[in-house]
Amino acid sequence: MVGKWLMGIVGPWPWAGDHRYNQIAQSTESSSDALPLPLYLTNAVFFTLFFSVAYYLLHRWRDKIRDSVPLHVVTLPEIATIVSLIASFIYLLGFFGIGFVQSFIARASHDAWEDLDDDVNRGFGCTDIVAPLPHPVDPEPAISALSSAEDEEIVKSVVDGTIPSYSLESKLGNCRRAAFIRHEALQTTTGRSLTDLPFEGFDYESILEQCCEMPVGYVQIPVGVAGPLLLDGLEYYVPMATTEGCLVASTSRGCKAINASGGARSVRLRDGMTRAPVVRFGDVKRASELKFFLEDPINFDTLALVFNRSSRFGRLQCIKCSIAGKNLYMRFTGSTGDAMGMNMVSKGVQNVMDFLQNDFPDMDVIGISGKLLLLHSFFGFFLDPYSPMFGLGIIFW
Repeated sequence: MVGKWLMGIVGPWPWAGDHRYNQIAQSTESSSDALPLPLYLTNAVFFTLFFSVAYYLLHRWRDKIRDSVPLHVVTLPEIATIVSLIASFIYLLGFFGIGFVQSFIARASHDAWEDLDDDVNRGFGCTDIVAPLPHPVDPEPAISALSSAEDEEIVKSVVDGTIPSYSLESKLGNCRRAAFIRHEALQTTTGRSLTDLPFEGFDYESILEQCCEMPVGYVQIPVGVAGPLLLDGLEYYVPMATTEGCLVASTSRGCKAINASGGARSVRLRDGMTRAPVVRFGDVKRASELKFFLEDPINFDTLALVFNRSSRFGRLQCIKCSIAGKNLYMRFTGSTGDAMGMNMVSKGVQNVMDFLQNDFPDMDVIGISGKLLLLHSFFGFFLDPYSPMFGLGIIFW
């Protein structure tokens, strides 16, 4: 097909009568073209033949052993069966080795085409028509060498620990330069090359004190879109950054199923992030006193003021408590604005714990975030009394 198209453009090829070209053209035919049946049918026939004759021979040999007949005494059908077994085995062995053999065939064919191209370029008669392809230019490395002796000194200081790696942005005032120096220092420290990690083409200023500390490069992640999703009467498209195959496709199928059923409606029952610290006292009486103190509405405003100092957006909503022996399990729930707010709530809870330490100095803080595990006496299930209303359950300490 390609040869006919080129012949229509440039006319008859000068080497069309060359026997080497004819051999090369013939060698490009697929190996399966010589089979009388399609490849999958041929494979099925030989698989069936192999297992059938193998079963027949095993069955015959079992009868000979039972009848005390020597195994080397064979009949004409058995000879034909043995020949069929050998033939099918050879075919299957060759089938599984086709990829290995074809790699050599393809390599030989490629070398032959290169020899033919060399003859053409040496003046075979078509040099004024076929122009040589330009050689690809190796791209310059994305990360060049250190720009100055000052950068080299900074890299040495980072490696020696004189300059902390996290302070490069504030000291240099250039986020890209800081990331590059940290990149070079990491290569020097680990002895490993980071040339495969992309560096250029990223705005390092945009992530300063936002979403990543001490950057040395970035990684490209493909973004797919799922949808449309019919939610509350409106259609939404959902962008998904992932390297997991079929994730976007399966999400789109779910959106299609929701749309086919008339769409979905949503309602927000509660919006809050929780933290469940656990403290321990010397006796149950002191634990109950703290429980009554925390659940008293008169003290809530004071505790909320202490909690809310941790953030401009974090606001304490409620506190629930549960006693287990000398341990008191508290559940703080707070709103966090548009953020997920796990650290925001943790800081607020830590402020409250420090404040309570003044009035309850014998309070031993075991953990800032924990859950209580209750054993149901009848069913033997692990229950969480707060899960239906307040989200996650409580962990055993």
